[in-house]
Amino acid sequence: MKKRLLAALVLPMMLAACSTTGPSQPVTGPELANGSWSLMKIDNQALTQPVPTLELATDLAANGHAGCNRYFGQAEVKDGQFRIEKMGMTMMLCPDSEMKVEQTFTQSLSDWNKVNISGDTMTMTNAKHTLTFARDVAATNAQ
Repeated sequence: MKKRLLAALVLPMMLAACSTTGPSQPVTGPELANGSWSLMKIDNQALTQPVPTLELATDLAANGHAGCNRYFGQAEVKDGQFRIEKMGMTMMLCPDSEMKVEQTFTQSLSDWNKVNISGDTMTMTNAKHTLTFARDVAATNAQ
């Protein structure tokens, strides 16, 4: 009886151990290319105003709406990390709440971020912030 009970307890643990996957592979440029994303959260706080966007071309040319202004630049992916170097943008003045989101968003994209994609969700994490994006399926399918 004790052997059966022990076997019943140990078997599920062994099966779970066999089904776990190893460490996830770093995200690469081709995985991000031709993607269109909408920012849903900053530091796990949902956005309630104009939603910043990130669009990446085949060559990782980046552009989008930062919340108030439009931006553009060249994205880099290295060892599973992402940044947009030498970002340029328009210079319109918007309400303080939108400008605060824009500043956090653009500064985060300018810094190196660890990138993780799970289904239609992408997270970018750096020393200061975590950005959570949802894939814009309609825009991605239109490309």
